Amino acid sequence: QVQLTESGGRMVQAGDSLTVSCATSEPTFARYAVGWYRQSLGKEPEFVASITRYADDTNYAGSVRGRFTISRDNANKIVSLQMNSLKPEDTAVYFCNAGAYANLWNPKTFSSWGQGTKVTVAS
Repeated sequence: QVQLTESGGRMVQAGDSLTVSCATSEPTFARYAVGWYRQSLGKEPEFVASITRYADDTNYAGSVRGRFTISRDNANKIVSLQMNSLKPEDTAVYFCNAGAYANLWNPKTFSSWGQGTKVTVAS
């Protein structure tokens, strides 16, 4: 499994924008689709967005569609999640994970997670 490290989370105000990133040094990175997930306190991880290996398709949860944009840079082995018009309900620890694109909608696909990066949106 590709080891990914999340970064970029911080506290922002409602309505602000923020980009979080997911990076790896794995040379096989481009073989995998990547998904972003988030977990709020006391809740199960939920799917946020995913992107295919060569960025020719993306998928978003309904709650973020139109506000969040996922992108990837295979040369630098980074997947980014640009988050606009942030809301307090977007507050969560954000995680990324890699695998088969068809399965990324389901966080239960994964048995292990990284440390994540915490995003707090103040009202």
